Amino acid sequence: MRADLGRKALEGRVAPFREKPFTRPPKGWLRAIRDALGMTTAQYAGRLGVSQPRISALEKSEMDETVTLATLRRAAEALDCRLVYMIIPNRPLDDTLRERATRRADEQLARVDHTMRLENQGLTARDLELERARIIDELLRGDTRRLWDAP
Repeated sequence: MRADLGRKALEGRVAPFREKPFTRPPKGWLRAIRDALGMTTAQYAGRLGVSQPRISALEKSEMDETVTLATLRRAAEALDCRLVYMIIPNRPLDDTLRERATRRADEQLARVDHTMRLENQGLTARDLELERARIIDELLRGDTRRLWDAP
């Protein structure tokens, strides 16, 4: 129950950002903001307390995605900006859980159905679908951490 509430709260926070494209400017955020402010690399270096060549390396590391969050935060602050860090799920978290529960239910049913067919006790398609729905609901009502156990 608590995990459900936490998941719903998180979904409410990230959902508005799922649809908005967040593409990095061609030369990176640091360079784009520095240029928009009309700030030279020497001026930026002075504000950040580093050497001028370090600014070029910093802007390159942003583009190469090798900059650390701590460094990026300090660089943003030197531009009078703040770093906003967010991981946005591609789709609703409940959809991801339901897909995983469906996959696990299908795995369970495949094993059971195979054994039952060998014993000439196979289930009808309707019975299989009802059992699949029951297993999915059971998995989603339980501890969802179990969904991520291998396989």
